[in-house]
Amino acid sequence: MINILKSRILKGVVTRHIDRKISREIESVGGELRTAIFKKFSRSLNIREVDTGSCGGCESEIISATNPIYDLQRFGVNFVASPRHADALLVTGPLSKNMLIALNKTYEAMAEPKFVITLGDCALDGGIFKGSYYIEKPIKDILPVVLHIPGCPPGPLTIINCLLEFLSNPYE
Repeated sequence: MINILKSRILKGVVTRHIDRKISREIESVGGELRTAIFKKFSRSLNIREVDTGSCGGCESEIISATNPIYDLQRFGVNFVASPRHADALLVTGPLSKNMLIALNKTYEAMAEPKFVITLGDCALDGGIFKGSYYIEKPIKDILPVVLHIPGCPPGPLTIINCLLEFLSNPYE
């Protein structure tokens, strides 16, 4: 107990204040996302994420989107460990040759209906790795991608806004 108190005194306050404007924007957009998800699925949206060779930046932003500030789960977005439980496949990074089979197997293991989302510039066309000897074709040439979330890496609010725009589309 004494060590915890010492640590607290030495470190000081390590939390940061969240601007009310940003907090209200997250709540507003998140509420709309929750409504769109439940209108389309009548339950939460389950996503299986696959990293096909990224630098880790997109994964960091996905993790940030699930932290207490953004908390995607309260808006009805769950990341699942099994493709059999997933509605969507979220792909990050350029498609390396080693990951081609794993990506296809993950997609095939998903139940219908299913859809594919690419996140980040590398997932779109290889990004800065495009043309490398070890990068396959763009993911859209291998799987039926219905949504791309742009950025290098896209921030949590961009991820939320893109999901909202896609799920609010009446034609999907």
